[in-house]
Amino acid sequence: MHFVDEVTMTVKAGDGGRGCVSFLREKFRPWGGPNGGNGGNGGDVILRVDSQRNTLLDLAHRHHARAARGGHGRGKDQHGKNAKASIFLVPPGTIARDAESGEILADLRTVGEEVVVAHGGKGGKGNAFFTSSTNKAPRFAQPGLIGETRLLQLELRLLADVGLVGFPNVGKSTLISAVSAARPRVADFPFTTLTPNLGVVRYADEGSFVMADVPGLIEGAHTGHGLGVRFLRHLSRTSILVHLIDISDPERNPYEDYRVINRELDAFDSALALRPQLVVVTKADLTITRERFPEAQQAFTQHGKKLSLISAVTGEGKQELLREIVRLLEQCRREADATQESEAPGP
Repeated sequence: MHFVDEVTMTVKAGDGGRGCVSFLREKFRPWGGPNGGNGGNGGDVILRVDSQRNTLLDLAHRHHARAARGGHGRGKDQHGKNAKASIFLVPPGTIARDAESGEILADLRTVGEEVVVAHGGKGGKGNAFFTSSTNKAPRFAQPGLIGETRLLQLELRLLADVGLVGFPNVGKSTLISAVSAARPRVADFPFTTLTPNLGVVRYADEGSFVMADVPGLIEGAHTGHGLGVRFLRHLSRTSILVHLIDISDPERNPYEDYRVINRELDAFDSALALRPQLVVVTKADLTITRERFPEAQQAFTQHGKKLSLISAVTGEGKQELLREIVRLLEQCRREADATQESEAPGP
């Protein structure tokens, strides 16, 4: 399945049906009067969150979406039928924007949540509606109102608690496959991962969190280099980041690699650079990694950063890392709850 996280499409809600001009004509009722019915309402265009969707692929080739028109009013006080809404399913984490104004219409996160992105036109009133003591035989009716048209931009931002970041080929996909049921492509060349992967990590008896493996970043990512800015936005909803570093290459400076990635995060969104981070050296199963670890640990300690060592292949350090992730997540949740309580209006 192709991963599509951005779609632009034109949506057109249904027009309202026309009201009817009609008069009752029956034998022995010469003064029957007006009996034109009202037109029906046009259908809305609705986005609804579906748990079975994880990409915008279904909408990628749908450049236009239209809802049905309301039925026209008829004689004998028959009202036109209201048109059904056109409902389009989107994955959790979809942001709907008006492409022309940039206004955010909805941030859809909860399964079953929905939003009307284009409102159908109201049906016109038939001449029976306008009957009064001073106008007993109106000979006019309203046309239906035109349904709303909007150029809609949909953007998917993955809903994850933990984001894995780092240079290409540092072991992000290997780690997520070791701690969850996700099975991303793993190979020994850069940019093996071309799209984000989500995995549910379970711990203790009933606890779990969602981890996102984002394609590797390089210097200049925020300006579009490598896979660039396209996937950086998928980190925006994470609570914490796990920064993976590979020290097995003697020609690379681990701390400089760490600084480069954080500069890219800050350039894209300053809030990302302030997010809690765990810095982890991967590939502990390699001899050269163990030999270089004390030197790397000293360099990070001098800058007040704690460094841990894991191997997703052998499992070394995996449980300790998961415990630290859970601890940080619980701390973030407590802080979020405290912030909500402080911002809540008093009794």
